[in-house]
Amino acid sequence: MEYTIQASVAGAFDQVVETTIDALKDEGFGVLCDIDVQATFEAKLGEEFRQYRILGACNPGLALEGLTEDIELGALLPCNVIVYETDDGEVVVSAVDPQQLVGIADNEALDSIATEVHDRFKRVLDSIADELESASAV
Repeated sequence: MEYTIQASVAGAFDQVVETTIDALKDEGFGVLCDIDVQATFEAKLGEEFRQYRILGACNPGLALEGLTEDIELGALLPCNVIVYETDDGEVVVSAVDPQQLVGIADNEALDSIATEVHDRFKRVLDSIADELESASAV
């Protein structure tokens, strides 16, 4: 079962992260946490790992609507968006698919919220690809 929506994009890793944060903001999401997995593994384990960031994204209005319908939904928030470098040097942006995520809650009242978040994440991914494609054409 697929549980993410994703796009491979052209661009330097840090540029992709910044473009992702900006695109999330444009869709009404704030980044509540930014976890640098590579730095954490190095600091805590002395292990090398690929560039990998976890961005905890939250749209306050949609979160309020969801929590009003199901108070336990907070266990699934914020929605994670990851940016990572593949073994081939590509950069992937991947977001949890909220339609799959809230499916485990088995609460039909959350379906429209999950669809709204899914659609916004799709627009985020599309805008990242468009923005980076435009930047590389210059």
